[in-house]
Amino acid sequence: MYNPPFSITPKILNLVSEITEVVTKLEILEFNIDLKVRKSSKIKTITGTLQIEGNTLSEEKVTAILEGKRVLGSLKEITEVKGTISLYENIDKFDYKNLDDLLKAHQILMKDLLENAGSFRNSNVGVGNSKEIVHIAPPAKHIPNLMKELFEWLKTDIHPLIKSSIFHYEFEFIHPFIDGNGRIGRFWQTLILCNWKKVFLNIPIESIVRDTQEEYYKSIEKSSEIVDSYPFIEYMLESILIICKETLQNVPENVPKNVPKREDKIISLIKENKFITIKELAYKLNISDKTIKRDLEKLKQKNKLKRIGKKGGYWEIL
Repeated sequence: MYNPPFSITPKILNLVSEITEVVTKLEILEFNIDLKVRKSSKIKTITGTLQIEGNTLSEEKVTAILEGKRVLGSLKEITEVKGTISLYENIDKFDYKNLDDLLKAHQILMKDLLENAGSFRNSNVGVGNSKEIVHIAPPAKHIPNLMKELFEWLKTDIHPLIKSSIFHYEFEFIHPFIDGNGRIGRFWQTLILCNWKKVFLNIPIESIVRDTQEEYYKSIEKSSEIVDSYPFIEYMLESILIICKETLQNVPENVPKNVPKREDKIISLIKENKFITIKELAYKLNISDKTIKRDLEKLKQKNKLKRIGKKGGYWEIL
């Protein structure tokens, strides 16, 4: 089985510990992350990951596109924004261990930009800056096998913060697509982290990478030079810690005593409409389908709720 070359440094261990501490605080305060903060995080994420790739549209214009408004800009850049919005809006539908899901994600991101969206590249490529080629990606004929090995490795038991960073680096090294590799690599790291802690849906990691992209590329280059991804892991974990702390600062710590818990809000919504669907509940509470399903299951186990019928059925409060 393929094992990516990486070292676990004391710095990495300390960063994992610090991030976990901040994320735990964010989980406790997650109910206080209001819709305004969630929307702002989503916009920062989308704008950040696109601006890294040269898209010039501002957060204001991305907001307008998200709201269905018309904006001035090139068709290509607007199409990039729409594809990225669609990708992140479907984040809860992907299994980070499934290679086919990665291809589906690329199809969503690039469907109106590439003829072969959702397919691995069939030509050889070099990755570089305006001055030089800094990395020759593996030959196209090896891509399917390299990606299969990488996804097999994803099933190993490594801390998600470290695993997501290693995957991100390895994915960029392989460079499996003709275009969209940076966006998909960053998205897949976020997906892995969301699978660990749902609060990462509200942490715009991509925006901090945008703000420090010179260090981002240098850490990739250094990792390639020494054939060990620890410089990139350290860079990503430092960036994640910074944005987690910034997010925490934007969340109020004092919860009003009269604010209901999510389970109470679910009961209230069902009382208003016993035919409400899981998707409608998830939308109204601004959480994923998986999360609302878990909440509903807990309520059923507590004998507070039961489902009458399946399709076309309704909820009954006990």
